[in-house]
Amino acid sequence: LDQAGFKNTVLITYRGFETLRNLEKHILRGQPMIMCAKTRQKQVMKASEGLGEFSGILEAMRVDSDAEIYHKQYDLDYRVKSVGESTKADDRLKLNLYFDSIRRSRELLQMDIALDQQKDYLNQLLKSGGIPEDHNRVRRENSYYKIIYDQATGALKSFERDERKVARDSKLSGFFSIMTHKLDFDAMRTYRSYRLCDEQEKCFQMMKEQMVSDRQQNWSEDGQTGRLFILFVSLILGSHVRHVWSSTNLRGLFSSSQEVLDEMRSIRCIEHTNRAKVITPFVGSQVAICEAFGFPIPKDCTLTYISRQKPKRKWGLPPERKIETSSM
Repeated sequence: LDQAGFKNTVLITYRGFETLRNLEKHILRGQPMIMCAKTRQKQVMKASEGLGEFSGILEAMRVDSDAEIYHKQYDLDYRVKSVGESTKADDRLKLNLYFDSIRRSRELLQMDIALDQQKDYLNQLLKSGGIPEDHNRVRRENSYYKIIYDQATGALKSFERDERKVARDSKLSGFFSIMTHKLDFDAMRTYRSYRLCDEQEKCFQMMKEQMVSDRQQNWSEDGQTGRLFILFVSLILGSHVRHVWSSTNLRGLFSSSQEVLDEMRSIRCIEHTNRAKVITPFVGSQVAICEAFGFPIPKDCTLTYISRQKPKRKWGLPPERKIETSSM
């Protein structure tokens, strides 16, 4: 990025990049970054434990009415060993802690389900006296219980619930955190900036699937330049579709801009030799899509579409003419 001329680029990374080595590299390099941190990270656990016991409402954190989550920002002090005996301090390293009550209830429910399923499996294994092929895999898949094997036979001897692990996961449920470096962002601006990752992933997915650009198979440099130009124009059109979807009532009708395109995919233009073109009618949500984009619906394709088939002539004698009479 530096060689391409992009200076002071803010990196946004997932939890998989949240390591002590990467953090120290960012500090030594003076790299602005937004990094999703694991909840079991030492600083995150210390911050969540400092909130104390709570039941639904966190008085020590502020709540955002739009995102419907609690948030709090902490200043961190971290020094990295540089050249020789010198050290380099961080530049505005901050920890942003968030709490989602809906997410907490869902995670606690999943933990209760996991506890029940793991207990049933271990009880069946204990009653049958079976010897697992991979003891480590059984421990890993039933991590909420302490498992003891018989050293002589390798069969399951006993198990008990790991109360410490259950209490820790219960305490951390609903929390997530994001770290920033060399940025003057508050907690909610950091949250909304990190959510750009979702936009980027959908853009890459659109390039790979809809625009068929996962692999550039070209025979010449001119061919590659042409395909990249078409991809550039396609991204502009795709961005416009996504903007209209997100800024109009289409967001309430469709969960993504991809569904908008799929809804219009069924429309067909049928051409016959020496006959006029026929376009299939626009029905249902297709009319709302045209209104949102400002597209006029073609003639004879609206909801008041009338079949062009001529009525068949009925054979037989015409009905007798009725004569009206009136009595005085």
